[in-house]
Amino acid sequence: MFSGFDFRDWLLANDPALSRLRMASRVTLTIVLSFAALLAIHYLLFPLPTASFGLGIVLSIEGGVAVRDKGDTPQLVTRLLGCAASIAVVGLAAGLEAHRYISDCVFLLIIFLAASARVFGARGHAIGMFAFTSYFMGAYFRPTMAELPLVAIGPVVSALIGHAVRSVVLPDDWRRDLLRSLESVRGRINQILFKIAALAVDGHVSEADRQELNQLEERLKEVVLMAESFIPRPPSGVLDAGTEPAGELAIRLFDVHLAAESAIVLCSQRLPSFRSVHATIEGKPIELPDEAPADDQQRETLQALVRLGEARAQLANTIIQGYETGFGEIAAVAEVPAQPEKLDFSLRNPLIRSALQITLASALAMTLGLALSRERWFWAVLASFLVFTNTNSRGDTAMKALQRSIGTLFGIAIGLVLATLLSGQMAAALAVTGLSIFLAFYFLQTSYATMTFFVSIALCLVYGMIGSLTVDLLLLRIEETALGAAAGTLVAFLVFPARTRGALDVAVQKWFADLDDLLTAVAGCETRNALIALSQKLDAAYRDLTAAARPLGSTWSVVTRPGHIRQTLAIFLAATYWARIMAKNHDPSGKDPDARQLIEADLARAAAAAKRRSECFFVNRKTSGTTGRHLPVSRAGSRLGAEMIGSTLDRLYADA
Repeated sequence: MFSGFDFRDWLLANDPALSRLRMASRVTLTIVLSFAALLAIHYLLFPLPTASFGLGIVLSIEGGVAVRDKGDTPQLVTRLLGCAASIAVVGLAAGLEAHRYISDCVFLLIIFLAASARVFGARGHAIGMFAFTSYFMGAYFRPTMAELPLVAIGPVVSALIGHAVRSVVLPDDWRRDLLRSLESVRGRINQILFKIAALAVDGHVSEADRQELNQLEERLKEVVLMAESFIPRPPSGVLDAGTEPAGELAIRLFDVHLAAESAIVLCSQRLPSFRSVHATIEGKPIELPDEAPADDQQRETLQALVRLGEARAQLANTIIQGYETGFGEIAAVAEVPAQPEKLDFSLRNPLIRSALQITLASALAMTLGLALSRERWFWAVLASFLVFTNTNSRGDTAMKALQRSIGTLFGIAIGLVLATLLSGQMAAALAVTGLSIFLAFYFLQTSYATMTFFVSIALCLVYGMIGSLTVDLLLLRIEETALGAAAGTLVAFLVFPARTRGALDVAVQKWFADLDDLLTAVAGCETRNALIALSQKLDAAYRDLTAAARPLGSTWSVVTRPGHIRQTLAIFLAATYWARIMAKNHDPSGKDPDARQLIEADLARAAAAAKRRSECFFVNRKTSGTTGRHLPVSRAGSRLGAEMIGSTLDRLYADA
């Protein structure tokens, strides 16, 4: 039987910091309370136009996912500015209602301005989304100018209730989320150790066991990246392990992940004794043999367990310090106001190029949509607009378009069945609608197709409750969605196709060139001061790399789970960190022949990876990235840095 504890374990396994649960609850609660407040005003004070309800519900959603300012006061300011923009564009739509072609052209202008507003940062992004959505709703509901004061009640109510829900009922707290995710990291490391202990008792590792270990490592990687996403960025936006407390914590997380991966690889090749694994679980030291045993893998396996135990203990200390100090050092740096970046509205800015893409796709979708329906063309525009959400390449856009079309198709099919079964049962229909909205935003960060599926179900149920549900209407929605998705994909392939990668290619090659210089200098036994200077050049190259990758990590309307960009930057950060360690600990005497072999191997790895330039930012690391080679075999001097650089570079590509 599925108990409450089982459900909690499942929930924490899939959402370690409960951030997805909180966001879905926040959006759903805001919609319910806003609708209830508007309904009370409608029946107790004065009747409200339909547009007021529509704007209240839609802007409740946008307020939940688009407002991402830091702090309650900035969030409230953004919501109120968004309300002002919403009322202004709805008034514009109402004033142009008699001039439909002019209204359509103005809609395209607003789309361009809304997309371009991302240049101003998080606030511009949110206000742009409020403006786009509001003109969209104004063109659909067609309120009169006389109704505008009453229509404005919807956005204002949703903004105030949304702010109360987010700041009071379900507030953000990065310290709490970071601690929860760190606890989850520790829990998943324990799962790996428990599995290795069970295998040590059996004395055998089957292929199914290896797959299970790889799955455990993949789950660990996901929660490590989630924990890293909760670490506040310093004003520079760059995590520097040499100067920033936040950077040190990020490296600590990366190190514990790499230690767990090493243990999985080596324990799969040569199982340790149960006593050794149990000692690691209990936090006790493992006694290594003074002399290498006949089976060298046995010693390497024990060393991997030692390193995992050390990383696990360091993580435990970090968690304790987090509870005691609230990550005060990190917070102090994060709270320093950042210098505003210079605004760039030229075509060199990928945000402006993206705005042009979105506008052209919307224009094409509008033309095709109008050919199908003068009243429902906006579905095509909405689809073309949203397929650019969180996409960094033509392939991403095409995949998003396919996911939206499939999600809409199956969602409408299921929604039609549910709306038919629940016809005349208003309470049940409302409950299922609320559940669908919650599930849509719970899966928002993990599956766009699933989110679209549940949104389509909710829309079918709403149409059923207001008596507008017909098969022809649902077929039209599928057709308009497919047209909009196709328009977005076409523009993504033909207009400014992924040109951001040019600057990123240059930055990646510069980083590898500086790494090559450092490794060559180490092989040539240069002085420590010379090596430290070269490591500082590599630090600067890493900062340039993060700046070049930043446009690829920009989001449009939703918060995503940690993706390829953050994963790849974490790898470059770790390699930069270990290069600094190698430079500081290098022995210029050159007495260690094994160290020279490691450096030569690192040079070969770096040369091979450099040829692929920025491809590493777009590879799929969903499958386990563990390798067959033996990971670190020493803990002394610059050898550790050289070994860790090699292990880290291997993570850039699954086929390394």
